[in-house]
Amino acid sequence: MGHEHSHGNNKKALLISFLITGIFMIVEAIGGWVTNSLALLSDAGHMLSDTVSLGIGVVAFKIGEKAADYSKTYGYKRFEILAALFNGITLAVVSIYIFYEAIRRFGSPPEISSTGMLVIAVIGLLVNIIVAFIMHSGDTHANLNLRAAFLHVIGDLLGSVGAIIAAILIKLFGWGLADPIASVIVAILVLVSAWRVLRDSLQVLMEGVPKGVEVDHIIKIIRNVPGVIDLHHLHIWAITNEQRALSCHLVIDGAKKIEEGDKILQQVEQILAKEHIEHVTIQLESERHHQDDTIITE
Repeated sequence: MGHEHSHGNNKKALLISFLITGIFMIVEAIGGWVTNSLALLSDAGHMLSDTVSLGIGVVAFKIGEKAADYSKTYGYKRFEILAALFNGITLAVVSIYIFYEAIRRFGSPPEISSTGMLVIAVIGLLVNIIVAFIMHSGDTHANLNLRAAFLHVIGDLLGSVGAIIAAILIKLFGWGLADPIASVIVAILVLVSAWRVLRDSLQVLMEGVPKGVEVDHIIKIIRNVPGVIDLHHLHIWAITNEQRALSCHLVIDGAKKIEEGDKILQQVEQILAKEHIEHVTIQLESERHHQDDTIITE
C-alpha cells in the first residue's frame, strides 16, 4: 500500500513538472533567440530534453503499472529504468552540444541583450525551483526514473543561475565571454549528472548487485540461520531500484522433514526482508545432492 502511494506521488510530481517545464521551455527558447544568448538557448535546449524526458518518465510510470503476464513475468516496472537510461543519454548529448556552441562563441562573442537575458533567466530560476520542489516531494532516492528527471531539473536550475551571473557580468562590465563560460560550467555539471544516471541505470539493466547490498554480509546472515549448512549459486540483482531480488541454493540436513525445511525458508525470507530484499527464490538441497560445488556469488 505504501509503495502504491509513493508510486502515485512520483507520477503526479512528474506530470506537473512536465507541464510547467514544457511551457517555460518555449518562453526561454524565444527569449534566447531574441536576446542572442547562448546561456539561455542552451538552457532552453536542456529544458527541451527535460520536457521530453519528463514526458517519457510519465509514460514509463504508466507502462510500469501494467500487471505481469506470461510475456513479461516480472511485469513492466523495468521500463522506468529504460526511461532513466534515455534521460542519462539526453543529458550527455545536451552537454556535448553546449560545449560545442560555447567553444564556437569563444572566438567571436556576439552582441547580447543583457537586460532581457537577465529577466528571463530570473524567471527560469523561479520556475526551476518550483519544479524541483514538486519533484523532491516524490521519492527521488529510491526511484531511478524520478531521480533522473530530477537531475535534469537541477541541471536547468544551475543553468538559470549561470545565465543570471553571465547577464549581470555582461550588463555591468560588457564581458561577453561570460555567456559561453557560464554555459561550459553548467555543461560540466550536467555531464556529471548524466554519468551518475547512466551508471545507476546500467547497473540495474546488467543485473548487478544493488547499491547498498553487501554480498558477504548476506552470505553470513543466511549461513547463521539454524539448519542451514551452506549455500551456493547466490545471485542478487534489482528488477528496479525499488525492487531487489535474490536466488540461491540452500544446503540443509537431508534428514529434515518438509515442515522443517519450510521453517528454515521462512527464517531466511524474514532476515532478507530486513535487508530490503523481498523477491526471494530459494532451492533447498541436501548435502548428498550437492557435495562439491563451490559457492558462487555474482
